[in-house]
Amino acid sequence: MSESMNLTEDQWREKLTPEQFRVLRQKGTERAFSGRYWADKTPGTYKCAGCGEPLFESEGKFDSGCGWPSFFQPLDGSKIEEHADRSHGMIRTEVTCKKCGAHLGHVFDDGPAPTGLRYCINSVSLDLDPTEE
Repeated sequence: MSESMNLTEDQWREKLTPEQFRVLRQKGTERAFSGRYWADKTPGTYKCAGCGEPLFESEGKFDSGCGWPSFFQPLDGSKIEEHADRSHGMIRTEVTCKKCGAHLGHVFDDGPAPTGLRYCINSVSLDLDPTEE
Protein backbone atom coordinates (compact mmCIF):
# COMPACT_ATOMS: atom_id res chain seq x y z
CA MET A 1 0.00 0.00 0.00
CA SER A 2 1.38 3.41 -0.93
CA GLU A 3 2.14 6.13 1.58
CA SER A 4 -0.51 8.30 -0.09
CA MET A 5 -3.18 5.71 0.67
CA ASN A 6 -2.62 6.22 4.40
CA LEU A 7 -3.39 9.95 4.41
CA THR A 8 -6.40 11.17 6.37
CA GLU A 9 -8.78 13.61 4.69
CA ASP A 10 -7.26 16.38 6.85
CA GLN A 11 -3.80 15.44 5.57
CA TRP A 12 -5.09 15.45 1.98
CA ARG A 13 -6.59 18.90 2.63
CA GLU A 14 -3.15 20.15 3.76
CA LYS A 15 -1.34 18.54 0.80
CA LEU A 16 -3.67 19.72 -1.97
CA THR A 17 -4.96 23.11 -3.06
CA PRO A 18 -8.64 23.72 -2.24
CA GLU A 19 -9.58 23.07 -5.90
CA GLN A 20 -7.49 19.88 -6.04
CA PHE A 21 -9.12 18.66 -2.82
CA ARG A 22 -12.61 19.37 -4.20
CA VAL A 23 -11.90 17.42 -7.39
CA LEU A 24 -9.53 14.63 -6.28
CA ARG A 25 -11.10 13.83 -2.90
CA GLN A 26 -14.71 15.02 -3.29
CA LYS A 27 -15.23 13.96 -6.93
CA GLY A 28 -15.76 17.50 -8.19
CA THR A 29 -15.24 18.78 -11.73
CA GLU A 30 -13.39 21.86 -12.87
CA ARG A 31 -15.14 24.20 -15.31
CA ALA A 32 -14.69 23.35 -18.99
CA PHE A 33 -11.91 25.31 -20.72
CA SER A 34 -10.54 26.52 -17.37
CA GLY A 35 -7.84 23.95 -16.60
CA ARG A 36 -4.18 24.46 -17.42
CA TYR A 37 -3.82 21.35 -19.60
CA TRP A 38 -6.95 21.27 -21.77
CA ALA A 39 -5.13 22.87 -24.74
CA ASP A 40 -1.51 22.18 -23.70
CA LYS A 41 0.62 20.41 -26.30
CA THR A 42 3.81 20.04 -24.23
CA PRO A 43 5.31 16.56 -24.65
CA GLY A 44 5.64 14.56 -21.46
CA THR A 45 4.00 12.34 -18.89
CA TYR A 46 0.88 13.34 -16.99
CA LYS A 47 1.04 12.17 -13.38
CA CYS A 48 -1.58 12.00 -10.64
CA ALA A 49 -1.60 15.30 -8.73
CA GLY A 50 -2.34 13.37 -5.56
CA CYS A 51 0.45 10.80 -5.51
CA GLY A 52 2.66 11.33 -8.57
CA GLU A 53 1.77 8.04 -10.28
CA PRO A 54 2.37 8.26 -14.08
CA LEU A 55 -1.06 7.95 -15.74
CA PHE A 56 -1.10 9.34 -19.31
CA GLU A 57 1.41 10.27 -22.04
CA SER A 58 1.14 13.35 -24.25
CA GLU A 59 1.22 11.03 -27.32
CA GLY A 60 -2.22 9.77 -26.26
CA LYS A 61 -3.69 13.26 -25.82
CA PHE A 62 -6.06 14.74 -28.40
CA ASP A 63 -8.30 17.78 -28.78
CA SER A 64 -11.81 16.51 -28.22
CA GLY A 65 -13.32 20.00 -28.06
CA CYS A 66 -14.88 19.24 -24.65
CA GLY A 67 -12.73 21.69 -22.63
CA TRP A 68 -10.84 19.11 -20.57
CA PRO A 69 -7.65 17.22 -21.36
CA SER A 70 -8.62 14.13 -23.34
CA PHE A 71 -6.61 10.97 -23.91
CA PHE A 72 -7.43 7.90 -26.01
CA GLN A 73 -5.64 5.56 -23.60
CA PRO A 74 -3.90 5.54 -20.23
CA LEU A 75 -0.16 4.98 -19.97
CA ASP A 76 -0.81 1.66 -18.24
CA GLY A 77 -4.35 0.44 -17.67
CA SER A 78 -3.34 -1.14 -14.37
CA LYS A 79 -2.67 2.33 -12.89
CA ILE A 80 -6.28 3.50 -13.13
CA GLU A 81 -9.59 2.08 -11.97
CA GLU A 82 -13.04 2.51 -13.46
CA HIS A 83 -16.23 2.77 -11.41
CA ALA A 84 -19.91 3.17 -12.28
CA ASP A 85 -20.98 6.76 -11.59
CA ARG A 86 -24.71 7.39 -11.34
CA SER A 87 -24.48 10.92 -9.96
CA HIS A 88 -26.22 13.98 -11.43
CA GLY A 89 -28.90 11.87 -13.11
CA MET A 90 -26.41 10.32 -15.56
CA ILE A 91 -24.74 6.95 -15.97
CA ARG A 92 -21.02 7.42 -16.60
CA THR A 93 -17.75 5.61 -15.92
CA GLU A 94 -15.57 7.39 -13.37
CA VAL A 95 -11.78 7.07 -13.62
CA THR A 96 -9.64 7.10 -10.45
CA CYS A 97 -5.96 6.67 -9.68
CA LYS A 98 -5.46 3.11 -8.49
CA LYS A 99 -2.58 4.09 -6.19
CA CYS A 100 -4.28 6.84 -4.15
CA GLY A 101 -7.95 6.72 -5.17
CA ALA A 102 -7.99 10.28 -6.54
CA HIS A 103 -10.90 11.19 -8.81
CA LEU A 104 -9.47 11.97 -12.26
CA GLY A 105 -12.52 12.30 -14.50
CA HIS A 106 -14.57 9.99 -16.71
CA VAL A 107 -14.10 7.74 -19.74
CA PHE A 108 -16.48 7.76 -22.70
CA ASP A 109 -16.73 5.62 -25.83
CA ASP A 110 -16.65 8.51 -28.32
CA GLY A 111 -12.88 8.85 -28.77
CA PRO A 112 -10.64 8.37 -31.80
CA ALA A 113 -8.89 5.27 -33.12
CA PRO A 114 -7.15 3.13 -32.10
CA THR A 115 -9.19 2.69 -28.88
CA GLY A 116 -12.41 4.62 -29.55
CA LEU A 117 -12.16 5.90 -25.96
CA ARG A 118 -12.02 9.43 -24.53
CA TYR A 119 -10.55 9.74 -21.07
CA CYS A 120 -11.88 13.16 -20.07
CA ILE A 121 -9.60 14.20 -17.20
CA ASN A 122 -9.61 17.27 -14.94
CA SER A 123 -6.41 19.33 -15.36
CA VAL A 124 -6.29 19.86 -11.61
CA SER A 125 -6.01 16.07 -11.18
CA LEU A 126 -2.79 16.02 -13.20
CA ASP A 127 0.79 17.25 -13.03
CA LEU A 128 2.73 17.32 -16.31
CA ASP A 129 6.31 16.06 -16.21
CA PRO A 130 7.67 17.53 -19.48
CA THR A 131 9.93 15.43 -21.67
CA GLU A 132 13.48 16.80 -21.68
CA GLU A 133 14.81 17.61 -25.12
